[in-house]
Amino acid sequence: MSNFIRKKLTHFKENFTLAEISGSLGDLGTLVPLMVSLSLNGQVSLTSTLIFGGLWNIITGLKFGIPMCVQPMKTIGAIALASKMSMGEIMGAGMFVSGVVLLLGLTRTIHLVNKYTPSAVVRGIQMGTGITLMTKAGTDLLFKIDTPWGGPGWKWYDNYEWAIVWFCVVFFLYHQRRIPTAMIIFAIGLIFAIIVVYTSSNVTQPPAPGFYYPKPIVPTPTEFVNGMLNAGLGQLPLTTLNSVIALVALIRELFPENKTTTVSVATCVGLMNLTGCFFGSMPFCHGSGGLAGQYRFGARTEVSIIFLGLCKMIIGFVLGGSFLGLLQYFPKSFLGVMLFVSGLELAMAARNFCKPTDSQATRNRNFLVVLVSGGMLMTFKNDGVGFVSGIVAYVCLWLDARRRGVEFERDGSTVDNKNKECGDVKGSGPSVIVEEPPKFHSQPNIDHELNEAFSSEKAEDLSHESQFRHHKQ
Repeated sequence: MSNFIRKKLTHFKENFTLAEISGSLGDLGTLVPLMVSLSLNGQVSLTSTLIFGGLWNIITGLKFGIPMCVQPMKTIGAIALASKMSMGEIMGAGMFVSGVVLLLGLTRTIHLVNKYTPSAVVRGIQMGTGITLMTKAGTDLLFKIDTPWGGPGWKWYDNYEWAIVWFCVVFFLYHQRRIPTAMIIFAIGLIFAIIVVYTSSNVTQPPAPGFYYPKPIVPTPTEFVNGMLNAGLGQLPLTTLNSVIALVALIRELFPENKTTTVSVATCVGLMNLTGCFFGSMPFCHGSGGLAGQYRFGARTEVSIIFLGLCKMIIGFVLGGSFLGLLQYFPKSFLGVMLFVSGLELAMAARNFCKPTDSQATRNRNFLVVLVSGGMLMTFKNDGVGFVSGIVAYVCLWLDARRRGVEFERDGSTVDNKNKECGDVKGSGPSVIVEEPPKFHSQPNIDHELNEAFSSEKAEDLSHESQFRHHKQ
């Protein structure tokens, strides 16, 4: 036991870097706006949200060993704000979703869903969710800035000018992992918020240090049913697909050596809210967008989210609900840029929708399914609709392939059932088709390496190698 603790402490010390701290803040663009809005309306307890959110950050880091985020259930939060749901109804919705996801995990049903879901559908969900987050950066944050371009009432600390500055900084330093851009943005935004809180006469309640602790909240049967029907059913597909299936797919891409499964993630999400929601915490889950954002801003190990979890718990116990007096003045222009980049990183995961050995026909088919899944998700703002639409399109393409006498392989190429041994086309009419996998030479292989190495910060070296070989050829 002592050796295990010693190894963990050594690992934490070795990886406690500015990049990890910066990465831990990469998902705040999603967390802070919802948390502040629900807390201001008295629909969740900020104290419980900070304490239990931090606790599950730490548990998640120790369990999975990667910077897997703990983020709010966005559908529940959005519906709660729009329909002014009570705290008990929100808790009921969170408990319902977590109970179902936990059941899927314990019975391993979630594994079957993941096993038989085409990868192109998952990539489409990632693309649709990522682009949705990018648009939310505008609709939920940047467009709500009161006076963005100057004029009467212009706010020096929150405007479009700052958004443009941070947008340029983020992309100018896009491949510089050693420069903690998220930490710089957050630190300056926090300083601005502190200045406003302690210099403005409009602030009614600045943060007040003390000892704060969660208080039990038990929803009534009526609140549980209302929460389940009004918000829980809409959140369930999003949690199952984005917080479990799409998340595990992204983990396998970013951390190939990690052995995280859909069963373990589903079980973790289930236990998360069956504890915190009894104390008024905002319903939480994991999410592929949060992981993409934290990875983009420098997080590579569990140290980042353990650090974030400790900070949340300390703030929760010391400042509690009074911390809201500071958070509500955090610049929206800063959070908007962070949320936009998080969504961008998640959407870029869809670029790996096929294998390098797939035929052109398979690539076209997979890309079509990606667009259908992502497009329908964005159109109806529902992961379930995107998932079902992608599956329907995939099945229809499979039926069409059978009608034409073409073998339809899930992750491979399509070849003629009757003539696949001879390698050429025989017969007439559109029903006889042979599609041989393309032959890849050195240059395309290098391009594929470039694509795979993009997120691991090796693209620059491979690019030089590609140019050298191309020149040599």
